[in-house]
Amino acid sequence: MKKALTTGEVAKYCGVNFRTVIRWIERGQLKAFKLPGRGDNRISIDHFVAFLREHDMPVPAEFQDLSRRILIIEDQPAMASAIERVLRRAGFETRVVHDSFQAGTQLAEFNPSLITLDLQMPGLNGFGVLDFLRQDERWRGVKVLVVSALSENQLQDAIQQGADDILSKPFENQILLKKVADLLDMQIHLEKPGLGVE
Repeated sequence: MKKALTTGEVAKYCGVNFRTVIRWIERGQLKAFKLPGRGDNRISIDHFVAFLREHDMPVPAEFQDLSRRILIIEDQPAMASAIERVLRRAGFETRVVHDSFQAGTQLAEFNPSLITLDLQMPGLNGFGVLDFLRQDERWRGVKVLVVSALSENQLQDAIQQGADDILSKPFENQILLKKVADLLDMQIHLEKPGLGVE
């Protein structure tokens, strides 16, 4: 993906005249740099996305960092909040759902790259969700980290049915973050050892 945009490209994304973009730059609202020798403005993707978010404007799909989106499927609100807190602190964008029906709705809307999945839920349980994900080619590439208090045998069954990794409850925050980072093949700052989540 390209690293910088012209004022004309920014104007097109925002649905405004390129002169409006130049005014944003002149007022210091939108950071830009000038090309040596030519004086043309260029706007880095990062600054453009920051500008859009600051002004509540939609971020084009190609600039959204989908790799940092995690869907948390957990029926216990306290556990869901704890997982979300750890992941958000590490810079991930999260959404929480409490059952498989909500999960189906959020999959298409949120388009996560990783799911944390509890196995014990009302309605379609985690094994059913795993089966659904692995049968539907749209979601086969989504990484699934099972987070459950079930027995080791049942956790191994989850691996057999398509989970990418497992994490037993209770767990330490660092271990959750390390597993997520490994699955998404990214470096993240690991917290100092703490009490973890029960």
